[in-house]
Amino acid sequence: MTNRDRIHCEEVIAHLLAYLDGEIDAEKRRQIDHHLEECRACFSRAEFEKALRQKVKQLGHEKSPHSLQKRLKGLIDRF
Repeated sequence: MTNRDRIHCEEVIAHLLAYLDGEIDAEKRRQIDHHLEECRACFSRAEFEKALRQKVKQLGHEKSPHSLQKRLKGLIDRF
């Protein structure tokens, strides 16, 4: 990979969510993959985002307590 092809941490972070969602082109994915292989900080951030998404996905299947549902409904009804 040439220096011209390399991307910096700021660009990786800016594209990280699209990267994790598979919503970027093959060239940008290749650049980010390469960056994540070399940059421990960005790799850690990507792993955190993956774990967070997995946890949210798991929690999305649990039913919220009735008291919370009632409070949320009350807030929504006021608007």
